[in-house]
Amino acid sequence: MRLVNWELLLQRSRNQTHAILLVSNGYLDEYGHFELMYGEGVKQAFTHPIELDAFNGLAFGHVGYHFKNNLYRHLFPQDEKKATWPDFYFFEPLNSYLIHRDGRIESNFENDNVVEEINPIQQFGPQNWMSSETPVSYLEKIKDIQTCIRNGVFYEMNFCQSFQAESEIDPYRLFWELNRTAPNPFAVFYKLEDRYLIGSSPERFLQKRGSQLISQPIKGTVKRNGFNDITEVERLKSSKKDRAENVMIVDLVRNDLSRVCQVGTVVVDELCGIYSYPNVHQMISTVSGELSEDISFKDILEALFPMGSMTGAPKIEVMKHIDRLENFNRELYSGCIGYFYHKDFDFNVVIRSLEYHKGILKYAVGGAITIDSQATEELEECVTKASSIRGLFKETN
Repeated sequence: MRLVNWELLLQRSRNQTHAILLVSNGYLDEYGHFELMYGEGVKQAFTHPIELDAFNGLAFGHVGYHFKNNLYRHLFPQDEKKATWPDFYFFEPLNSYLIHRDGRIESNFENDNVVEEINPIQQFGPQNWMSSETPVSYLEKIKDIQTCIRNGVFYEMNFCQSFQAESEIDPYRLFWELNRTAPNPFAVFYKLEDRYLIGSSPERFLQKRGSQLISQPIKGTVKRNGFNDITEVERLKSSKKDRAENVMIVDLVRNDLSRVCQVGTVVVDELCGIYSYPNVHQMISTVSGELSEDISFKDILEALFPMGSMTGAPKIEVMKHIDRLENFNRELYSGCIGYFYHKDFDFNVVIRSLEYHKGILKYAVGGAITIDSQATEELEECVTKASSIRGLFKETN
């Protein structure tokens, strides 16, 4: 079979009710197995983690942030905020096309019949974004969070806000634009009937390969400066605030992994490494451990989901206050999307992403709030993180 690029597969997905495209965009991290993965159609669906324990094939799907309410039923009530996506959904595709990192192609497409080339670029106009927070409410909530920190309620919170706009757009073209202007290692186009997730994530939540679990939390972001990138890298590397945020989440991930891994096997493979992406530099750590015997997928989710980089520490207490303070349903945002492949899996963190459903376009962005956080700087970091998304719409603000 000839090599097929992601643009052709994106076009092919137009004719499907269920489709997913995962693209690594040439980032050769030592943990990834695939450069590209594509699945379409539904052979069978999985709506609960226990259904995947005996599965030994290929499946794609997501775990939404509010699946935490299912995992921690005794702590969180069922979410009353309106939801578009199921909290948990995976599907075994009827057809798939995979490009392994070593160049091997694995596919069941017939007759090598993909689709025609994509049409020229469409310019997306400005959107009338409506925020879940006003500048005043944002500042007040930062004060609330820091009061909780001073009182010892928690140490750090990832506080987020949502933006949405009424828009009639082509979601396929939107992903085409996003992945060309901001290619990242965990890019995803995900379609469930009339719901779309268009993502450009740089972050791995969790990978299982054999008996090993690997998590790579991101904490610490600085905007790229094409004229003086070295200075920005050094600024991030030497930032006490960003390093403190990262170390706190590393400690949380180590604790989470220890609940399902063999004693003495949880290690920090890399602490506060600096990695560069199209629009930002990020501080990333890697933590791994060897799974204990007889651990189910549900056990793993109960120990590690949601990811600490999108909640804070300690996780349970912080999530209670996230529910209290945030005025929107995170849905897929800060959940994960990925695949199962012969008992192994790899999931991203859903950030730098857009959701589209029935004429409503939305995205969310946030940052870690600590006792040392300056509210104006946190707002600036949110703008930096959203730049790859807002830049698609030719806006200046």
